[in-house]
Amino acid sequence: MYESYWQLEAKPFEQTSDLRFYYPGEAHQGALLKLRYAIESQRGAALLAGGAGLGKTLLVQTLARQLPERYAPFVRLVFPQMPPDQLLAYLAGRITGQRIENPPVAESLRRIEDSLRENVKSGRRAVLVIDEAQHLCEAGTLETVRLLLNLETAVGPGLTLLLVGQPLLLPTLDRMPELDERLGVKCLIRPFTRDETIAYVQHRLQAAGAARAIFDDRALTAVHRLAQGSPRRINRLCDLALLIGFAEERTVLGEAQIVAVSEELTAVTPE
Repeated sequence: MYESYWQLEAKPFEQTSDLRFYYPGEAHQGALLKLRYAIESQRGAALLAGGAGLGKTLLVQTLARQLPERYAPFVRLVFPQMPPDQLLAYLAGRITGQRIENPPVAESLRRIEDSLRENVKSGRRAVLVIDEAQHLCEAGTLETVRLLLNLETAVGPGLTLLLVGQPLLLPTLDRMPELDERLGVKCLIRPFTRDETIAYVQHRLQAAGAARAIFDDRALTAVHRLAQGSPRRINRLCDLALLIGFAEERTVLGEAQIVAVSEELTAVTPE
């Protein structure tokens, strides 16, 4: 709606997997390098933790696109809250490319093991990403996931498991040393600093085709203060600010517009 007004080629603050919009913040880039190291060094498992909205999903998508073709299949499970038999059946279907309705646990494990063994013979290594991994604790399937790592003994270095979740996953892993010890690396991403927030906003605008400054310095400082360095909150604030600025026919966005947008987003409508 507002792209042509601001002379943009695309909306700069959408939730997207387009790598043009990935901003290599210090913590994010460090995590990306560690995860690549874990996978390419044939580690059995790795951990990526961070609060909601800090960019874990885009980081994993960036990782998938950066890895050489031999790291396949790259399977991402985004809804892990399922019983162990359903979880294993789903993973078997994704890893083998063939889905079977309601197989027994032993059948799912056999199919996963056979597929990984053939994968290793072909010179490939599978990557299994479990998003929102903190929910595995609620579903009682964290132990099932740990047992998947034992397949490495049977088929060789055929799988890297990447657990992605919120920080509350960390104390759970501390209570499971048999899984915690298998983690080749642990990565914790944090909110952006003020300078990173400013660079992030500018990077996103440039990736969308901006040829001039749209947010002034005080506006960018306000974005960081109000979004607390969270990429998701930054995106929401800036996107709505661009819309309001378009509606009000402004040429540049200042602190007042950012504050007004933040107040609108956090306002509670009385009943």
